[in-house]
This record gives sequence, structure tokens and C-alpha cells, in this order.
Amino acid sequence: MAVAVARATVRVADFLRDHAPLLRKLQWGIVALYAFLLIVPAAMPLPDNTASVFNNLTVVAQFAFWGIWWPFVLVSMPIMGRAWCGLFCPEGMLTEWASERGKGLAIPRWMRWGGWPFVAFALTTIYGQLVSVYQYPLAVLAVLGGSTAAAMVVGWRYGRSKRVWCKYLCPVNGVFNLLAKLAPWHFKVDEQAWRHPVIRIQAVNCAPLVPLRHMKGAADCHMCGRCSGYRGAIALTPRSPEAEIVDVAGGDAWQTALVVFGMMGIAIGAFLWSASPWFVTVKQAAATWLIDKDIMWPLLDNAPWFILTHYPDVNDTFSWLDGACILFFIAATTAVVGGALYAGLWLADRVLPAVQGRTAWGGAGLHKLAQPLIPAAGIGVFLGLSATTITLLKHEGVQALWANPVRFTLLSLAVAWTLRLAWRVMGQRTQSTGRKLAAWLLFAAGLVPFCIAWLLLFVAW
Repeated sequence: MAVAVARATVRVADFLRDHAPLLRKLQWGIVALYAFLLIVPAAMPLPDNTASVFNNLTVVAQFAFWGIWWPFVLVSMPIMGRAWCGLFCPEGMLTEWASERGKGLAIPRWMRWGGWPFVAFALTTIYGQLVSVYQYPLAVLAVLGGSTAAAMVVGWRYGRSKRVWCKYLCPVNGVFNLLAKLAPWHFKVDEQAWRHPVIRIQAVNCAPLVPLRHMKGAADCHMCGRCSGYRGAIALTPRSPEAEIVDVAGGDAWQTALVVFGMMGIAIGAFLWSASPWFVTVKQAAATWLIDKDIMWPLLDNAPWFILTHYPDVNDTFSWLDGACILFFIAATTAVVGGALYAGLWLADRVLPAVQGRTAWGGAGLHKLAQPLIPAAGIGVFLGLSATTITLLKHEGVQALWANPVRFTLLSLAVAWTLRLAWRVMGQRTQSTGRKLAAWLLFAAGLVPFCIAWLLLFVAW
């Protein structure tokens, strides 16, 4: 059975390699659909309360982007690796196309900074909340269209037939990189065969700039199949979904920041604020204080739509105070949930035997311990995005009594997987059951506020 599966995966990879022109035509079709859903609704009047997916293009686009595309692209990462990036992503296609016709300048040092995946994710997530990206097509055009335009400019300037934007600046590159570590497939490199190739060697253009000879996992690979069979040394191979987290991934400070304070902090705050009664309480208290002090400008709602939500025709406008309170709520949620997670990691790292490079605030051991959080972080982002899916389905009259049981089943499974991965990773640091159990309990305690946040959103509020 295992041999049959291995042979089938190799045939799939070879098909992708041998049918690259066909796949590029498919990508251009996706680009055309993406551009249509991005641009046309932005030029149309806003839908009224009677609009539905059956009679209004704006609602169709909203459902396509936020009800189907983003939630299930996330789901595809731990199932198929970054196949979306390599085979379907319109932004990746466009940046590579632009790079083939561009100036081909050297990639600047500032672009190689390791913090961009976290910073880009944080800024895009927060900005999306300020302009209500899930509700309005102009906001979608600003966020997604702006990202696509930037991808093309970067490709044109620095590409040389490479996906420089995808490698360094894409706002979701870091998230996809982390989730792909759970994929049950990867392109495995046989180092012995690489050194002594027995077949004719043809140049391979690895668009996402992966160093093929030293490729160990699926995190950076776009699964496009171009390197399948290269030097007789690279083949798409099944593996344990836990292999990369436990045996390969080491993590670094920016990946830890993205998991702990990005996906499990900023993203949670972005999903929670609109449903939270605490947000309303804080805003009312701030408004009362401002009125008492005769400071009225923060209560004005005169910001343009591309800074804060401003659609007076449908009675939906944000004041400057609204924007400030959204930022405060997201920051506070990040501090509470992310802070608890980081504290759990830090304490667990202190209980376990020291590793080389440990510092007062962490180090290699802590960053390795953060990697098991990926399943929980991924399901958190999926639950938040799929909440929009459920809302849109309810608007179409679909009953969703099944939603919460499914949500908490998925959350429970993801947290259980995270705890299992943590136990395995800790086992590499110590053979002492007592120390490992103490560290594991501290790690688990750090997850409590994260789980409580979902109970508040889906049950209490």
C-alpha cells in the first residue's frame, strides 16, 4: 500500500512538471475570475438587505472571497502543502509574470528582513478590521487589490522570473509557511543521488527561491512540481504530518511571534471585537470621558473609507473613537492571549534542560516549543474566517445548528494535536517524565485564554 501511494504521488508531481503550460492557462483563468470579482463589485452600488447570493454580484464576491476562498485555502495548507501558492494563487501568478518582463534588480537587503511575515500579517489584519474588509467591496479592493498591485511592482523590479513578493513580503506567506509544515507530502531530496546524478540535468526555475539541494520540508515549497525528478534526486514523497514539526522545524523568533502574537493574538482580537460587549463598554466609557472633557473631534465620523469604515448610505460609519477602540481591543487581546501563550512557553522552556542559545527571554528551545502551537493557531484562524461563512449562509436562509458542535470538535482536535506535538518535542529535551510532565502542563496552561476566547465568541456572546 505504501509503495502504491508513493508511486502515485510521484506520478502526480511528474504530471505537474510535464503540463506546466496547461497549468499556466488555468492560472490565467483564475486571475481573470479574481480580477472580475475584485473590480466589478467595487463599481456597483452597495447591496440592500434583500440582496442574496442568487441575485447580487457583490454578495457573490463577498461569499467567494470570505466564505469559500480564504477559509478553505487555509484548510488546503495542512492537507496539500502550498499547492494553492504554486498552482492557483492569482497574486503569485501575476508577480511571476511581471518578474519575467521586469528590470531584474538585485533583491535589496531590507526586503530579506525576517520580520516581514509577521509585520505584513499584523498590518493587513488590523487594517482590514478598520475598513470592514469582510463587508464592503471597496475595502476588498484596497486590501487584496493593493496587495496584488504591490506584488506586481515588486516582481517587475526584482523578480528575474522569481516570486520575490511571495518569498519575502506576502502578508500570508508566514501563515502558509507554518501550516504547510503539517502537510503529509513534501518534495524529498536524496542527497546521495544529487551528488551523483544518473540522468540528464536540466535547469529548474524554482520560483519561490527554495534552495533545492538543502530542502528539508514543505514550509517554503510551492508544490508546483517543476523540480520533480531533478537530478534523479527530488520526488514528491508521503510523510508523517508530524515529521516536520518534530524532526525538522526549529523555528525562530519571528515565527514564534507570528504564531503566538499574530495568529493566536492579533487575529483573535480581530475576530472578537465586533461581538464583544466589553468593546461596547470601553467605547461608551471613553465617549463619556471625552464629552465630559469637551473633546469632541474623536466622535466625528469624517474619515474617508480607506482609513476607517465610512458608508453613510447604509448607516455604517466609524468615528475616530471607534478606530481607536478597535486598535485598543486587538492590542489588549494580543497581550492577554499571546502573553499567556508566551508565558507558558517560557516557563516550560525553563523547566526543561537548557539548550544552546537560551537567553533570558527565550532562545532556540523556546522557538522549537512554539512550533507545536501551529495546529491550534491554524484552526483558530479558520474558525474566525469561517464565522463569516456561517453568517453568509444564515443570510441565505441556511440553518446552522450544526455550526457550534463542528467548531468545538475541530478546536478540541487541534488543541489535542498541539498538546501531543508538544509532548513529543519535549521528549527530545529530557527523558525525565516528571520534568516533561511539568513543562507540558505549563504549556497547556498557556492555551487556556485562547480556548476561553472561542467560548466567549461562540457561546457567551
